[in-house]
Amino acid sequence: MRISRPWLAAALAAFTALATPLSWAQGAYPTKPIRVIVPFAAGGPADVVARELAQSLAPALGQPLVVENQGGGAGVPALGTVSRAPADGYTLLFAASGNVVIQPLLTKTRVDVLQQLSPVAMVTASPHVLVVSSKLPVHTVKEFVAYAKAHPGEVNFASAGVGGLAHLGTELFQRAAGIDARHVPYKGTSQAMSDLAGGQVQAMFSSLPSMKGLIDKGAIRVIGVTAPSASPAYKGIPVIKDAGVPNFEYTTWYGLYGPAGLPAAVVDRLGVALAGLAADKAFDERLLAQGVDLSISSAKELGERTRRETPTWDKVIRDAGIQLN
Repeated sequence: MRISRPWLAAALAAFTALATPLSWAQGAYPTKPIRVIVPFAAGGPADVVARELAQSLAPALGQPLVVENQGGGAGVPALGTVSRAPADGYTLLFAASGNVVIQPLLTKTRVDVLQQLSPVAMVTASPHVLVVSSKLPVHTVKEFVAYAKAHPGEVNFASAGVGGLAHLGTELFQRAAGIDARHVPYKGTSQAMSDLAGGQVQAMFSSLPSMKGLIDKGAIRVIGVTAPSASPAYKGIPVIKDAGVPNFEYTTWYGLYGPAGLPAAVVDRLGVALAGLAADKAFDERLLAQGVDLSISSAKELGERTRRETPTWDKVIRDAGIQLN
């Protein structure tokens, strides 16, 4: 769990300012329920975390947070809903890094999301794990890389679809490891997992919770995690960059955004409420159970991270010639 302490002090000072009548001319925020748009279907990992967040934030804000799922369209419809909403803090987007850093690069006219959205705070971070079919005779990252090099073009990486983070992670891994593998896109995670367990495809990057059932059954084997360093949520799983592929790492993260022009007072109020979750051990434990680390940042830090990661994935997309149909 990580939180920027200097920012927390500043946010708390801002919260004090909010208590004065002049700090928010339209009255104390919030005064009604807040919509939280999630660009994924109900029941998935992102939806579970969004609902945990909404439940935990409601007491601090004094209003319910109502999660609304708008899956499909690579997150574009959900982003559009929030960007067109009034900039009053009552419509927020709980977005994955791929929604705001990767998908805008795959549109016909590349979108600068920070012209359409106001960063509020990064909330969680979670790396992917590298899993292989148990039918593959490898147990470590080094063994997997050696096998792929000995069988060029024969190792198939599954993903839930073209242009997703798992797909781009696969392309990034190939270049870092110096291997020649094939990407096999599916229309969702369930069929990809089924074929991975059956040995039709050999490897996949995905979230740990989504794979846990098959791992426990012994149908697939987890051999590494994409995190920059060890994490309590991934205890015992080797960090890939320390286990044979030194220049490889990536992390998916989730952040809160509002429409462009969101008032600073609203951003501060939400930021202070989020910062308070750092002391909520029960919330932290529920996230860890989902393979997710609480990782709260300031609005400025979220904006900077959004911009910083864009060139990395832009290069992967261009080098691999990835295009959406």
